[in-house]
Amino acid sequence: MSRPLVMPAPFLPISLRLLPIAALLAAGCASSPPGVDAQWRAPDAGPALGGGARVLVACEAAETALVRLCVERLAAELTARGARAVPAPDAPPPPAGGPRDDARYVVLARQAGAQAVWVGSVSAAPAEPRAGGMSIGLGGFHIGGGGSGVGVGVTLPVGAAGGAAVRYAAEARVTEVAGGRLQWTARAASGATGDAGAQLDALARRLVDAAAGAGLF
Repeated sequence: MSRPLVMPAPFLPISLRLLPIAALLAAGCASSPPGVDAQWRAPDAGPALGGGARVLVACEAAETALVRLCVERLAAELTARGARAVPAPDAPPPPAGGPRDDARYVVLARQAGAQAVWVGSVSAAPAEPRAGGMSIGLGGFHIGGGGSGVGVGVTLPVGAAGGAAVRYAAEARVTEVAGGRLQWTARAASGATGDAGAQLDALARRLVDAAAGAGLF
């Protein structure tokens, strides 16, 4: 009895075999616009911030001044896009290295009748130290007789005082209130030093523009 003919499976190049996997990975990733380090968007995310949605705006930072500046800047940018921003009460920063838990903001948003929550987290990192001006070095003093001696080396800055400029970065997270699910998140760095308010202005604008580009308005 003759055996049934078995046709070999068609050979697909590895690039074609990896296409479904690449499509799944891309579903949750959005290309980052200029000035945004990274961003992620839920595959089923809709315009959570559009249509005049009421949005609770909260910020986390190590200093109260940064929290207030962050909330003000974000609220202004969201309002300019047509959302109705509702400032949240001040919140302490989460524990260092701890997980992000925005459930407390969702509760506040429901109480305020908001449809979405925007949480901003502001962090600061020292930039390159400022130049301390010219310096004078003194060394090689010899004191005493009989071959005994003391070597002294001193460097004194002359002119501007030292110190480190500070650059700020910010992370944004958007959660829809109805289901409490994260819809979008992104991170941006100011790329500048100097006035904190000006840096937060730029960060807020950059992140809100990125959210608009991701289809959240």
